Amino acid sequence: MAAVIYPTTNLTKTETLCLDRGEGIYVFDTDGKKYIEGLAGLWCTSLGYDNKEVIGAINDQLNALPFSHTFGGKTHEPIMKLADKLKAMVPVDDAYIFFGNSGSDANDTHYKMLRYYFNAIGKPEKRKIITRERGYHGVTVAAGSLTSLPANLAHFDAPLEALSILRTDAPHYYSGQQGNETEAQFVDRILQNLEDQIIAEDPDTIAAMIVEPITGASGVIVPPEGYYEKLQTILRKYGILVWADEVICGFGRTGADFGCTTMGIKPDLMTFAKQLSSAYFPISASVIPGWMYKEMIEPSNKVGVFGHGYTYSGHPVACAAALKVLEIYERDDLYAHAAEVGEYFQAQLRALFEDHPLVGEVRGKGLIAALELVSNKTTRASFAGGAAGAAAMRVCEENGLILRAVGGNALAFCPPIIITKAQIDDMLAIVKPSLDAVYEELKDQGLIEA
Repeated sequence: MAAVIYPTTNLTKTETLCLDRGEGIYVFDTDGKKYIEGLAGLWCTSLGYDNKEVIGAINDQLNALPFSHTFGGKTHEPIMKLADKLKAMVPVDDAYIFFGNSGSDANDTHYKMLRYYFNAIGKPEKRKIITRERGYHGVTVAAGSLTSLPANLAHFDAPLEALSILRTDAPHYYSGQQGNETEAQFVDRILQNLEDQIIAEDPDTIAAMIVEPITGASGVIVPPEGYYEKLQTILRKYGILVWADEVICGFGRTGADFGCTTMGIKPDLMTFAKQLSSAYFPISASVIPGWMYKEMIEPSNKVGVFGHGYTYSGHPVACAAALKVLEIYERDDLYAHAAEVGEYFQAQLRALFEDHPLVGEVRGKGLIAALELVSNKTTRASFAGGAAGAAAMRVCEENGLILRAVGGNALAFCPPIIITKAQIDDMLAIVKPSLDAVYEELKDQGLIEA
């Protein structure tokens, strides 16, 4: 075994699959076995694995200016062009963009800039952040504290109180419904809980609420209709900023430019990474409104510097990669493609799996989806320890499809957005017999409830 501490891995089960190369939506292991990459790596390789244009843009930039930092007044063309491109795209007023390397550090940057801003305008008490149960926002100290998944919190002693993190209900009707309440009643109940919490905490102490338009690592939760409209009304009422974590949803994944567009969110802050460069080079973006940026200028002048930044902030090669990726999205009309193929994908998932004895819920939008695996469809009982999710992931991989079990027993899909309808059929043709085999396996183990 190599001397690697592997991320988000059971450290007793490392190096189970070694990938060697990629081609389109496919990857190949070191034995030459071919797999459909059904999760686009980690929700990120939107253009697949061998886009020669992006590779060419990276090589051209490496040959021209392979590195330049952006501290102390230094800049370069790719970072300025990328910032202006994003400014023109995002639904944030007079946007300004800070560049980093990952979604985690981008959310940490937002956390710090919120404190910087409210200190600058004389409201240092306005520092609490609301996150949701089952939210995922990264793994650095602040972003990891905004994350609510047990595995990401266990043993790390996340400083939740020191960071002033508040938690509210996850908007998942399937798992959160009480009694016979309708979706509308569920939404009203959990948002009343939120408003009660805001009042109890004092709205003047709360800076922002962070939301994934559609969640990823917690199981691809799509909030019910009306949730975001009512949520935003509450947050605006109490002067709490809307912070949209678009790390997974951004750039076509939901069948639109942004998850905010799909879900009807008007954000104040936006976080990007992953599909911004199709993961060909690490880059993230923290977007804030111009009115917030302008209040940060004079404090930086008094200190002599805005004291935040990374060596690789706005790396010229990363910016060049992102510019080419955004150009391809626009030129090839890939958001419309994702919408069309995504509609087909969602329909096929429902047709094939809504009645499957192992599937309790089919959910998703565009080219992101999940199958909630249950031991009893009537009671919605789950499997302890994520047994069904792990088994489904394993059997699919054995059959040539890489997926990921998230949120316990949700089998997640997130293929490259270049995928075709025929390739959707190929992918689901692997899933169906795989789930059939897993169902029989779990039944033999006595894990299926009668």
